[in-house]
Amino acid sequence: MTPSRDISRLLEIMAALRTPVTGCPWDLEQDFASIAQYTIEEAYEVVDAITRGDLDDLRDELGDLLLQVVFHSRMAEEQNAFAFGDVVEAVTRKMIRRHPHVFADQDGRLTATHVKGNWDRIKAEEKAERAAGRPPEQAEHKSLLSSVKAGQPALTRAMDLQRTASTVGFDWNDPRAVLHKIREEADEIEAALDRGDAGELAAETGDLLFALVNLARHVGADPETALRGTNAKFERRFGYIERVLAAKGRSLESATLAEMDALWNEAKGEEQPAPPAAVKALGRG
Repeated sequence: MTPSRDISRLLEIMAALRTPVTGCPWDLEQDFASIAQYTIEEAYEVVDAITRGDLDDLRDELGDLLLQVVFHSRMAEEQNAFAFGDVVEAVTRKMIRRHPHVFADQDGRLTATHVKGNWDRIKAEEKAERAAGRPPEQAEHKSLLSSVKAGQPALTRAMDLQRTASTVGFDWNDPRAVLHKIREEADEIEAALDRGDAGELAAETGDLLFALVNLARHVGADPETALRGTNAKFERRFGYIERVLAAKGRSLESATLAEMDALWNEAKGEEQPAPPAAVKALGRG
């Protein structure tokens, strides 16, 4: 098997990986649910490459994301649901339909605003057609929250769900009330720890995260941005631990938790902003 610029080679590789007996044991064990997280991770890595302006990485990450599409399509084909070609046909049909100003005979050119309006109108028509084709028992409930996109990152979607519910008054009026809810959720996690129920612990942890997002919203912080900042801070401080230990000829494995915690506090102290000059002048710095 040799590399190729032809998409058919990638489809052949995935088919080989998923072939019973001769395929890859790991790939054969996977299903839609088990690789869903990888699909999300690959999309984030595409965004990261774009943010860093690294086009070589972007090329590779787009390939990894494409592999996820091929992987899902192959599993669907094995279930006689659809194949990769059906995915391509569906998206090409959608793009042609949503761009009548490009692919249909029309007089004149539309502005960007008109294009966006057309896109939203046609998208709504497609959604209505899909809903009309479902059996009555599968008809979607027209909830206020139906407008919140399902495919968003969990933190962002939690923020949007809460913000939407708040438009009808389903919200706290004081961030301190949210803080009380956070403490309540933490207590429930502690109780779940005593019972040792893994499923309950996961659910209660989700409740705590949802409450934390609510607090972020009430204090005007974007939870995704806030967490990215904390991730970067964690990396800096952990890097400090590694550098100090390396300077002493030590490895992370040889250090005790107490030693690493002390170095963490050193790194934290170095990051503290210097006190204002007026405070120093008063001898309080």
